[in-house]
Amino acid sequence: MPRVGISEMIAVNRVMARGQLLRYRGGENGYTTRFEAQFRDKIGTKHALTVNSGTSALIAALVGAGIGPGDEVLVPAYTWVATAAAVLAVGAVPVLVEIDETLTMDPVDAERKISPYTKAILPVHMLNLVCDMAAITAVAEEHRLLVIEDACQAVGVTYRGRRVGSIGNVGAFSFNQYKNLNSGEGGAIVTSDDRIFSRARMYHDVGSYTRNYEFEGNEPVFSGVNFRVSEITGAILYAQLPRLDRLLGRMRRRRNIMVDVLSKAKAFRVSPHNDPENAVGLSIVFDNAENAEYFAKKRRGVERLIDTGRHVYTNWIPVLTRRTFDERLNPYKWARRNIEYSADTCPRSLDILSRTCRVSLGAQFPAICSYALARSLLRGNA
Repeated sequence: MPRVGISEMIAVNRVMARGQLLRYRGGENGYTTRFEAQFRDKIGTKHALTVNSGTSALIAALVGAGIGPGDEVLVPAYTWVATAAAVLAVGAVPVLVEIDETLTMDPVDAERKISPYTKAILPVHMLNLVCDMAAITAVAEEHRLLVIEDACQAVGVTYRGRRVGSIGNVGAFSFNQYKNLNSGEGGAIVTSDDRIFSRARMYHDVGSYTRNYEFEGNEPVFSGVNFRVSEITGAILYAQLPRLDRLLGRMRRRRNIMVDVLSKAKAFRVSPHNDPENAVGLSIVFDNAENAEYFAKKRRGVERLIDTGRHVYTNWIPVLTRRTFDERLNPYKWARRNIEYSADTCPRSLDILSRTCRVSLGAQFPAICSYALARSLLRGNA
């Protein structure tokens, strides 16, 4: 994760000294607005909107895209539960899709899971690993579906020359403490679609109709919520953004060093990647789960993905039980067909996750540490 340093402290102190902590009602054109302009330009979209979390970004993106009751949204079986929960939050229903060995949504299974009620595909760029967006967008275009990118775990990462989040109709990011941009909590929506942006902006701010801006697309006003951020969050992100590409560059160089070493192993192989030349994440895959489990227990800087639990669909208890805070608002009542989940819904994903280990790149340490770590992982496995 990126460290919070002197630049962020200076920016926050300026906000505190000014006493204008709200981005609106006097805070317009402050740090948050400036961050949005620079983030929009970096990602390569027409619009960017800062919100208070990655979950809020996903919900606002879905609202912006017009997803609602009765709609089905394809969601990978390996992601943080917020991806599926955001779909439920707008009254739609998540349909679970297998991942492949890249640890991202399998485009073939995604197409297989499409029904007459499918409205969108929600691919997730997990662990800084990019989805096969060429295949996913081709499936979406053929079936006239929207693509909503969950780029929460891949802020700033590129896929074939484009930043993730800019490839689909709308993208969502997270800036919590474990992400490539770290403001503690926070998130953002990016899109080049005026109507999606207008709807997302309206939804994220219940008082949006009182602001001094014109809604692109002439979208009628509707009721929203409060996903706004303060100028303190905006200041941290604005100060940190210039360091993002340097962080990703370090991760890319360290991955290359480690792949050169780990490719010599016989006990495992480096997991496939959908854009290896620009990769900033690394995992290794074994032939069986037992070897992966043993390896992860004996090596530092390695974790077997099935053991992390919380990102695996079998641990999404509210989703598996189809339970919401009030049964009268349960999206499954509005579903146009019966959708059930079980531990066997995506067996291939469970198999892949049980055989795959994530390898830390040590981006905060000297490059020699990555080489030393790779050599230690290779020891006894060459």
